[in-house]
Amino acid sequence: MLEHLAIGTQFPARVVVMGAGGFVGSSIKNRIEKDGVPVLALTEQSLDLLDKSASRRLGELLKGDDTLIVVSAIAPCKNNRMLLQNIMMMEAVCSAIEKSTPSQVIYISSDAVYADDPNPLSENSCAEPPTLHGVMHLAREIMLKNSFCASLAILRPSLIYGAADTHNGYGPNQFRRLATEGKDIILFGEGEEQRDHVFIDDVAEIVRLVVIHKSKGVLNVATGNVVSFRDVGEMVASHFNPPPNVKTTPRKGPMPHGGYRPFDITACREAFPEFRYTPLAMGLAKAHHDMMKSVE
Repeated sequence: MLEHLAIGTQFPARVVVMGAGGFVGSSIKNRIEKDGVPVLALTEQSLDLLDKSASRRLGELLKGDDTLIVVSAIAPCKNNRMLLQNIMMMEAVCSAIEKSTPSQVIYISSDAVYADDPNPLSENSCAEPPTLHGVMHLAREIMLKNSFCASLAILRPSLIYGAADTHNGYGPNQFRRLATEGKDIILFGEGEEQRDHVFIDDVAEIVRLVVIHKSKGVLNVATGNVVSFRDVGEMVASHFNPPPNVKTTPRKGPMPHGGYRPFDITACREAFPEFRYTPLAMGLAKAHHDMMKSVE
């Protein structure tokens, strides 16, 4: 749940985005800059959080009236070494903010922190992650809570899609790339898993709203609607002429999350009653348009 600390809405003097060179971080940076707010964009090249001097350097950069948005992560976290690296990165951030005390901290976490549950997930659902990726994000959340509790907002997005994504994870982004290369769209099993897909522009807008309301607390970033991967594949295929085949494959293991991961978005509606998520069909069409425009 979120609590708005600002009276009305107001932009901070400056926003610092850590991880501004990545898919999510760059989208957040671009959205904040559209409002004319000064943004300090920190990338791995400008501030490597695994460097021994990272904490000191970040502390020197931060100001008391900054809003700090932490997106930096080695993700997805697949093994113990990556887990430890992500913890070390967050330790540098926590050490810096304990000394510099920015006005607000926003952490972009993940819905992976939740235990599997057939019921719609809310911000109060059990945070008992079954994967290292979820463990990594939950540990980082706890580290930040221990270091900075005054105005900390933790956002937990579901599956994010958009034209500029580089992870090529199973779903809209991978399907679009396969189709662009003239290949078939390949599903796991029958593609029957149902998941909540959220458009990157909506993620960036939610972050902007959290910034201008100086919100604190926890919020899931998900549309509240689940769609099967088969339906996603067919929607992506429909944007191409001729459309690629959407093929099934034998499933080699159990479906992640039991094949069903819905969300209860009541908290988002209460926090931002005028905000509306982009319908999946519209978001996929926009992502396709943006991708085709980038290759012209």
